[in-house]
Amino acid sequence: MRDGPDVSVRLRDGVQTRSRAWDFVRWFADAWVGRPLRAEDGCGEDELSAAEADLGFELPAALREGFALLGRRDDLTRQQDPLVPPAGLHVDDALDGILVFRRENQDCAAWGIPLDAIEQEDPPVVVESREGWIPFLDRTSQAWVELVLSESLFAADSLYDACELPDASLPGLHARYTRVGLPDHPLWAGADDSPLRWYAAPGRLVRRDGDADQSWIHARGRTPADLDAIRADLHGPWVC
Repeated sequence: MRDGPDVSVRLRDGVQTRSRAWDFVRWFADAWVGRPLRAEDGCGEDELSAAEADLGFELPAALREGFALLGRRDDLTRQQDPLVPPAGLHVDDALDGILVFRRENQDCAAWGIPLDAIEQEDPPVVVESREGWIPFLDRTSQAWVELVLSESLFAADSLYDACELPDASLPGLHARYTRVGLPDHPLWAGADDSPLRWYAAPGRLVRRDGDADQSWIHARGRTPADLDAIRADLHGPWVC
């Protein structure tokens, strides 16, 4: 059995509260990334209050707390589909208004909180897809955890790879990796590439996109040896 931090163990019971989300993010930054969160990694009170003044309403607690904890940690929040800085928070006019806090890297999609739920402490999040705005995750705290996993997964280094995995190879995924405690959630690109499901083993993190005969697998190892282990476990045409 390989050693290393295991995301599936830390998220075995899911993200039931905001405090569990922040505990996980702190653990992930320290144990998985190897760079613990520091006070200067969060956005300051003045910055957050200025954003609220510009918007004309208070940010939900889960959004505000996330910015205060890691809003300046680009390695955890701005590698692929970046977190919007507090000054860039804005309301999209879709539906009855959506507070946008994250955008796809080519501006093809966005993540946000419906204004009709903005007074909730941990409101649901929606994503702008090719089918319009659709539900993403039930709580903003869950979306913070997904953000950290996704942005860390796609960091521009030699520890990431991807492949199209045929259904015949799925038993290997299910036998060697444990499902991470996040609900199924959609990929903005469309229903054919959804849902997204996360799996992990010590030192290894895998995201499976879609339920088609051949789904995409995105993989990250904590070390080069961990990534090689994923490639050996899941036989496919790895692209990197």
